[in-house]
Amino acid sequence: MDASPLGSVDKALLALDTLAGFGAGGASLAALAQAVGVSKPTLHRTLAALRHRGYAEQTPDGAYRLGPAALALGSSYLAEENLPALLHPALTALSEKTDELVHLGVLAGREVVYLDKVEPQRAVRVWSAVGRRRAAATTALGRALLSVQDLDDAALARFAGDEARLGRLREALAEARLAGIAGETEENEPGIACIAIPLLRAGRAVAAVSITAPVERLTGAARAERVAALRDVLSALLPAGLTTP
Repeated sequence: MDASPLGSVDKALLALDTLAGFGAGGASLAALAQAVGVSKPTLHRTLAALRHRGYAEQTPDGAYRLGPAALALGSSYLAEENLPALLHPALTALSEKTDELVHLGVLAGREVVYLDKVEPQRAVRVWSAVGRRRAAATTALGRALLSVQDLDDAALARFAGDEARLGRLREALAEARLAGIAGETEENEPGIACIAIPLLRAGRAVAAVSITAPVERLTGAARAERVAALRDVLSALLPAGLTTP
């Protein structure tokens, strides 16, 4: 690896990386200095500068750990308004791999709002648009997002809207948790099915990605191929900080 053009900045960044690796418990100055590969006096000055700006902090027992400013950077990077730009290359690759319509969505109350879409070369007779909203309970995107949340019966009932839909939603979420993939078949448009996977940050769902296609392309072996693409393509192209189940 080439030498950093500015050594002092490089030491600070290495210190941040090392602090992140030690987690919420933090580490002693000696342990950090050994891990970073610098002397304790040098690292002490670096940590003092990081603490001054809130990027590091000390626990009551004197250990150092990441500060709130560092956590805020990660949250800002993966903020909802940034997700379309960050994830568009992955959506494009997934659409090209499967030649299917791909959507990115997030929860907004009881609904899913579509943040981005990539259309395939072949035509798909589905009306969709960025900014469009659909009930989370009946969409694969919404079910993917709900499947990784700890929701009680009252919360599920609010999403479902009525007893008939509540039973179906419970069943769909159980299937999604087991498979790691949510789905719906002709619940929103005749002849159209959808599968979706949640995108997680620190275990919490921040968005979901779906493939939408005619029913015959989301059953049997064809469905299995698209599920594999959904998992494999996204896991290889997600930005740092995001994972799939």
